[in-house]
Amino acid sequence: MVFSSLEFLFLFLPITLIVYFAIPRKYIAFRNLALLAVSLLFYGWGEPVYVFLMVFSILLSYFYGFMVGKYKETKPKKAKLFLILAVISNIGLLGFFKYTDFFIGILDSIPGVDIAPLGITLPIGISFYTFQILSYVIDVYRGDTAAEKNPLTVGTYVTLFPQLIAGPIVRYKDVDDQLKEREHSVFLFSSGVKTFVAGLCKKVLLANVAAAAFEELKALPETDLTVLGAWMGILFYSFQIYFDFSGYSDMAIGLGKMFGFRFLENFDYPYISRSITEFWRRWHISLSTWFREYLYFPLGGSRVDKKWKVFRNLLIVWFLTGFWHGANWNYILWGLLFFVFLVLEKTFLLKLLDKIPAFFGHAYTLIVVMFSWLLFHFEDLGAGMRWALKMFGVGAQVINDTTLFALLRSLPMIAILCLACTPLPKKLYYRLCAKGALYRVIFAVCGIFLFLLAVAALVSSGFNPFIYSIF
Repeated sequence: MVFSSLEFLFLFLPITLIVYFAIPRKYIAFRNLALLAVSLLFYGWGEPVYVFLMVFSILLSYFYGFMVGKYKETKPKKAKLFLILAVISNIGLLGFFKYTDFFIGILDSIPGVDIAPLGITLPIGISFYTFQILSYVIDVYRGDTAAEKNPLTVGTYVTLFPQLIAGPIVRYKDVDDQLKEREHSVFLFSSGVKTFVAGLCKKVLLANVAAAAFEELKALPETDLTVLGAWMGILFYSFQIYFDFSGYSDMAIGLGKMFGFRFLENFDYPYISRSITEFWRRWHISLSTWFREYLYFPLGGSRVDKKWKVFRNLLIVWFLTGFWHGANWNYILWGLLFFVFLVLEKTFLLKLLDKIPAFFGHAYTLIVVMFSWLLFHFEDLGAGMRWALKMFGVGAQVINDTTLFALLRSLPMIAILCLACTPLPKKLYYRLCAKGALYRVIFAVCGIFLFLLAVAALVSSGFNPFIYSIF
């Protein structure tokens, strides 16, 4: 079934809120049960059969967490065994569903080998909830949190519908206390509504518009794609993926606030970065944090005795970061591209960037990131390479009437998209709101108008999938 989480939100969110707040606050377990039931319904809305896989994963994570907690003080070797089993079983499930056909394709490239692909459908969000399950078991093993005795609480954590499909990846230790006791207030709820609406507008009014512009350029015959068109196309895709993914994250964070959860921010204006190192401190923060906490640091991080070991650790992390995104060579190359530039920055480039005007750092970062999105988008490496060559004028005109018209028509939207990538609108909002109630009323009216505009756009456009829901 084709899935759009937005369909579910608008159909079931009002009912969910009514049921949730109808349950007295002191019965937090029943509120969690309500969230668990809605979350499973949310997941089943897209792929009913994989609800059973999710329930199995929840029970498995509860069992391993319980056994690790039971033995970590008295029999640490036994606790470590259960931790290893948790890692193997969860990574094994992820590997089976996500990577089986990829490895079959590799084997088929060997002369004399002919294995038919299994055609396995990837369960929605499995990459995200697998990491959350591992986070729970590892946190218990490390002693960062106690093993949860109630399997429904673990189930609520794993399936929590606001961030189930595309993150942010919530570590168990960050919400452990909130699963047992949560703050609810008019202020927190209204803050959640504002964050949700902001995310919805990012997705519908910015990401979808950028996506349409990119698809229009991508649909041109290759002979008609100019240098200007190729650069514009990847610029629009850069806008699309940022506003699409950060929009989903904002919606998830906003919904979390409505239900009393405080999820950590997942994006911090990454396109204002002056280096790739800074970019990855600002982009998909929850994924970067997960790999740092549960892989990079256990490998030794940068506190190893040899420089080559630091590079080895970075290579492992970035190879797996790319591979986590998808079972295709373009994602692996995407991860390795960032590995190369992070090594260059650690070696000498960061010192050089500190000595030159900030503009050059911004320009360098944006160019590298835009080329990374080229790799990320084109699973067909040949098509991606041809697009890249067009950007440098190989076999392409610099400009023609079609792309000139597209540029002139798009200039106002490009200006809006560029401005929205910076913290300036947010700073202006808070500055004006601090001046008096009149400005707050004006912004509230504008927010309602943008919400209605986004809803109207949703109704007219039909299906609105999120890019990261496929991972």
